[in-house]
Amino acid sequence: MNILRWGLALLLAAFLIFMGMQKFGGPNPVFSYIAQSTGMALFEPGVRMLTGAMEIAAALLLILPRTRLYGGLLTLAVIGGALAFHLSPFLGIVAPVAFSSDGGYVKSSMLFVMAVSFFVAALALVFVERLEKKPS
Repeated sequence: MNILRWGLALLLAAFLIFMGMQKFGGPNPVFSYIAQSTGMALFEPGVRMLTGAMEIAAALLLILPRTRLYGGLLTLAVIGGALAFHLSPFLGIVAPVAFSSDGGYVKSSMLFVMAVSFFVAALALVFVERLEKKPS
């Protein structure tokens, strides 16, 4: 069971660091699209930066055994928010993954599939962590 916990935690941490670091590099097509479709400029760069910071924080919590459960819960919250936006009319399942040369967006369902997959992995980790924390 320890190998499963450690493996899930490392997988999620690597994913969160990868996704989180992208949010600090410059404009992001997803957040630009949401800002454009909602008319709320707050999403780019404010919410983008906050999301990236939360992803990095969750990754750090996942790496430390004592805080792994909290990291899993924060991961569920962050990815749950992403899923909520994917299922809303503001983003959709087929979401922008890159800026196109004509000023529009290149769209794909890849981000939605990744969000669902890693949400399930985070659920599994939280479940396993909760089982380990219960007194026998």
